Amino acid sequence: MPQFTFSLSNVGQMREAGIVQSESFTDALDTIDQNCALTEGDTLEIGVSGFPPARFERVRSSEGIMDWQLHGRLAA
Repeated sequence: MPQFTFSLSNVGQMREAGIVQSESFTDALDTIDQNCALTEGDTLEIGVSGFPPARFERVRSSEGIMDWQLHGRLAA
């Protein structure tokens, strides 16, 4: 089972870091959503050993749902 290393920060200050072991990347994100206190604007860096981490930002959709968006990616 893959291990995903993550760090969670807001306004440039790291709040939480750890390892999530899950079957898939989506499951890892779900685990973080369920077990971490998240707010709009949070930045998540997550990856597996040997590869650079992906960076996401916590955003609110037009429907008011909080979700992760690739950091630096323009909204559609």
